[in-house]
Amino acid sequence: MSTNSEIVHQVLKKHWHFDTFRAMQEEIILSVMEKRDTLALLPTGGGKSICFQVPAIALPGFCLVISPLIALMKDHVENLKKREVKAAAIYSGMSQYEIDRILSNALFDPEFKLLYVSPERLKTDIFRANISRMKVNLIAVDEAHCISQWGYDFRPPYLEIAEIRPWFPDVPVLALTATATPEVVLDIQHQLKFKKENLFQKSFKRENLIYFIVKEEDKMHRMLRIMKRYPGTGIVYVRNRRRTREITHFLSQNGITADFYHAGLDMKERDARQKAWMDGTIRVIVSTNAFGMGIDKPDVRFVIHLDIPDTLEAYFQEAGRGGRDEKEAVAILLYDNPDIRELKTNFELSFPPLSVIRKIYEDLMKFHHLAMNEGQYCSFPFDLDEMAHYCSVKPVVLFNALTFLEKSGLLLLDESVRQRSVITMKLNQSDFDSFYKKNPQYEEFVKILLRSFGGIFTDYVTFSEKELARRLELKPEEVVKKLYDLQKLQVIDYKPSLGKQQITFMENRVESNYLYLEPKVYQQRKSVTEKRLKEVFHFIENEDTCRSQALLAYFGETKSTTCHQCDVCVRKERHALKNKEYDQILTSAIHYLSDHQLTSKELFAKLSENYSEDKVTEILRWMNDQKKL
Repeated sequence: MSTNSEIVHQVLKKHWHFDTFRAMQEEIILSVMEKRDTLALLPTGGGKSICFQVPAIALPGFCLVISPLIALMKDHVENLKKREVKAAAIYSGMSQYEIDRILSNALFDPEFKLLYVSPERLKTDIFRANISRMKVNLIAVDEAHCISQWGYDFRPPYLEIAEIRPWFPDVPVLALTATATPEVVLDIQHQLKFKKENLFQKSFKRENLIYFIVKEEDKMHRMLRIMKRYPGTGIVYVRNRRRTREITHFLSQNGITADFYHAGLDMKERDARQKAWMDGTIRVIVSTNAFGMGIDKPDVRFVIHLDIPDTLEAYFQEAGRGGRDEKEAVAILLYDNPDIRELKTNFELSFPPLSVIRKIYEDLMKFHHLAMNEGQYCSFPFDLDEMAHYCSVKPVVLFNALTFLEKSGLLLLDESVRQRSVITMKLNQSDFDSFYKKNPQYEEFVKILLRSFGGIFTDYVTFSEKELARRLELKPEEVVKKLYDLQKLQVIDYKPSLGKQQITFMENRVESNYLYLEPKVYQQRKSVTEKRLKEVFHFIENEDTCRSQALLAYFGETKSTTCHQCDVCVRKERHALKNKEYDQILTSAIHYLSDHQLTSKELFAKLSENYSEDKVTEILRWMNDQKKL
């Protein structure tokens, strides 16, 4: 009989073609296989997903993965399918038919292995109605820091995850995060009701990653000098979308192949730009923080921040995308005084008054014509500028109000729900002859669909209306009309590409006066955010503590050694060497003067035989100022 270790190695070999696990992965997986609640604290690039995907495949049943990141869910599902592992994700914007089909696969297909859901999905009626029949082998909570009120991205819906545990008393929980302070580590285990504390933590120290914080007024040309000094691919992080385009244009004008990336681009465009950067067609990707989730390019030689991140957690994750091949890489943050002022202003703007948030909530409901006690799980296309004009507020105020409502579990904003159209067949194969007799005008069209898309009976498949129109020699608008007609006839389920941002309401509309926005929670969030911002300023302005040591101490590693490579270490060591040489010059000068009376020129000549003239001049001036000559 195979041991758990042998079984998980077989799974790794079969689906990932690896012979060995990365550091700490196997220990985490075996802990889960032994049904122990486990918290895995692995830095960016540490391979967190394998820690729940491997046991999900190895054990009977399927793993329920809870994650707030829809784009990452979709990325994982696509990658798992390529590895011949059955997986699916349920997220906002899906039709009831799509959700029913996925739940049916999860419940009745013994080969089904991973179901990804958002935390809000756990309390829906359909999920609760099916929960008792689910054969769950593991509950994986990704981005687990979101459950802690002391975490940098606290989300109240995460607090309700533990409510499903009584349905699965013997099923372990695996919580995963890349960044957590000691306070958050304890809170995660408490909130998820761990039977026993059980932490696996890989050191955050990156021996090959060198941190530099540089105060610089001319950041653009300093960036160019960095790119000339460090050959290879890199990432430039900025705060807003407009800047990604501007900086890409600047780099291109200066002979550096670059492209920009942000969540406002459609999925096809993002995939193309990401692929071009991954395969080396372009050298630099200029991005907002939308870029990086699930990206594992090993040979990134530099990560440059042209804007200051809001938290050290965000900085550590983004900087950590450099040097994953264990070769030397640099993480360089360039800032000036206006950046500090801007971050402080953004902090104040990020917490609109509760009265403004209530008004924006009311305007949202009116704009989308939602009556009282309606709207739950309804999704609508969304344009930030259009809505800001309707609400008579600045876009930044609207965005921050929506962020607060989102973190309160009242709505979801998603910019990449479904950028490509999808289709599935609802009609059973045995019913086609009858359908063709009643609707002969659709026979050729349906047969083309069946020939074109394998798996259309068992899953949703992505497709292009223009490509389908080309095959049928029709206009795209004629194809779309036929698809809608077949949907009305219950032959297919067709979901066209939205092509823009989407908003989903997670609760029915209530009177804004009764909207539960607890002032205490609001103030606590503001205090936690302000504390984290002060930690960022302290880190940037620090000139005494090694950058690596400072970061590690923030995450609870207080006994690390200095890196000898960051800007602080280099400056201190140069200063120490300079002082040592100055001491030697001073000692020599005193020695010469103790034996002879010398003129200044004679003393200068003697000292310059062994030391640089500039340093000798500096020492003699100092001795004169101190009346030692």
